[in-house]
Amino acid sequence: MANLLIIVAVTLDYHLHTPMYFFLMNLAVLDIGSISILVPKAMANSLMGSRTISYSGCITQVFLLVFFLESDFALLTVMAHDRYVSICNPLHYQTIMHRGACIQLAASAWISGVFHASLNTGSTFAITFCSNVVNQFFCEIPQLLKLSCSDLYLVQIGVMVLTCGLVLGCFIFIILTYTKIFATVLRIPSVQGQKKALSTCIPHLTVVFLLVFSGIFAYGRSIADSSSHLDIVFAVFYAILPPFLNPFIYTMRNKEIKTALWKLFTVVHFSKSISCRIVV
Repeated sequence: MANLLIIVAVTLDYHLHTPMYFFLMNLAVLDIGSISILVPKAMANSLMGSRTISYSGCITQVFLLVFFLESDFALLTVMAHDRYVSICNPLHYQTIMHRGACIQLAASAWISGVFHASLNTGSTFAITFCSNVVNQFFCEIPQLLKLSCSDLYLVQIGVMVLTCGLVLGCFIFIILTYTKIFATVLRIPSVQGQKKALSTCIPHLTVVFLLVFSGIFAYGRSIADSSSHLDIVFAVFYAILPPFLNPFIYTMRNKEIKTALWKLFTVVHFSKSISCRIVV
């Protein structure tokens, strides 16, 4: 619901029709997707006392999860570039981050997600499995690799190393970008100007660290030979917690989003009041 409110607010409020909020809306869509492919199935299994998923369902879950998470991180990288141009090169911001460029950057993030999802899913399910019991509440690639009966799992490990390398490259790019941003912010003479610049950067950086470090803990734990209930706990940290917290992190100190949401609630409440008066 929180992500949906962000999408509606950005769509309806013309004050939020800027590159930063365009990318934030895309992030909200990805967060809805990533949490929707895991939680409903887990809840259904819990309510029905079942612990099964079809083979095709497992393939779909792996593909969509990798797609949404990879696209999410690619979009966070794009958002770091947007903040860099906005703060370090403000006079050319409108020229560089024009509508066409924003659409191309967002599309490239989504396309990279499709590429990585196809590569990871194809290499994972080319493996012969010795068992159909996955020690996780969803189909997770490291847990599936533990069930392998063939040497083809080495191919998927290679693909995972490639993916992790690309994610690491994006993370280094984000860190270097924010190093330049903070250096520029510190040179702003106005304290109020510094606070305004930081208010748009800190939430984004928080989301990046949350996703990266939760993923490191989860996959670092999953790759180990031993399995335990901690694997499930760590999976929650990287697969469910980030999309759940992202909208709150972005809206907590964002006055423009708060104002847009307040206007939205006011309009809805006014519309309901008018309709009630008409009925009476």
